[in-house]
Amino acid sequence: MTTNFRSQFSPSGRNGETEILQRFSSINLTKNLTRILVVDDDMTQRLLLRTHLEGEGYDVLEAVDGEDALRTLHQHPDIRVLLTDLAMPRMDGYDLIEAVRQQEPRYIYIIVLTGMEDRDSLIRALSLGADDYLTKPVFPDELKLRLMGGARLLRLESQEELVLSLAKLSEFRSEETGYHLERVQHYTRLLARDLAVRHPDLRLSFSIADELAMVSPLHDIGKVAIPDHILHKPGQLTPEEWEIMKTHAAIGGKLLRELFDKTGSPYLWYAYEIAMFHHERWDGKGYPNGLAGEAIPLPARIMTVADVYDALTSDRSYKDAFSHEKAKAIMTEGNGSQFCPLVFDSFLRREEDW
Repeated sequence: MTTNFRSQFSPSGRNGETEILQRFSSINLTKNLTRILVVDDDMTQRLLLRTHLEGEGYDVLEAVDGEDALRTLHQHPDIRVLLTDLAMPRMDGYDLIEAVRQQEPRYIYIIVLTGMEDRDSLIRALSLGADDYLTKPVFPDELKLRLMGGARLLRLESQEELVLSLAKLSEFRSEETGYHLERVQHYTRLLARDLAVRHPDLRLSFSIADELAMVSPLHDIGKVAIPDHILHKPGQLTPEEWEIMKTHAAIGGKLLRELFDKTGSPYLWYAYEIAMFHHERWDGKGYPNGLAGEAIPLPARIMTVADVYDALTSDRSYKDAFSHEKAKAIMTEGNGSQFCPLVFDSFLRREEDW
């Protein structure tokens, strides 16, 4: 993923030190993608795998069973790839997969080793959270290709984390209190999942609902371009200042659309729709394009309800937090004018969760 931001560093001094640190970070990222933990109680099998992997330049650690593997993962937080047998003493591969998925805060790409005819074991392992598999005997070329697939996934994850971390810029600059972005993520997920169940005609799946929640923190990314004297003004904005403030939606939308055009990542399209259109109104009196009704993309309609609720129930520079009941009363007045009725009904259905 590329951006229009470029940094130039001199070969010495503080800028030179920054360049060295950035290069060191890049080296660490590569190491994260190439350090592999091999888990197997068969020493010969571990040796064969180590030989293949080290021949391809991977850094290999070994464990004899699931318990040993969990200790190693705890000791080496840079491990991102796990290659494991299934039949092992003490803790087998199934329990290891389940424990990793429940306990590890980072995503670890898991490849299981299985027999050619052991279809039931493979299905069980995949259902517990394994990502891929290799049949025994392991062929070096196939092992290499499986690991390349895992590296691509982990790099994409890193790109997503990088993009989403940009959302914190707008929160820091806005000086909003508490965990605004985290709360908005939860609200967005509640709405989207409820709509997925209640309105299958919308073709919202739980996975799409989770993607909408994931990108929701990017809704105000355009605020990084708003001058401080407007963004931090404690009182009411003048008409001229308000016009400048409103440009954040189009600025954020344009940025995310450019990122989508370069990458084609579906989650960035949702991010674009949310950032660009979450200030549109159901009655067509919103901004930046004055869209109305179903012309407003559904992700933006969902975001509008989540964002307004959090704004009302949070302390801001210009107001104290409202109670849930007061916020609900204010928002009810906007049902059918500011808010999509379908989405607002979802809010009312799940208000106790909110």
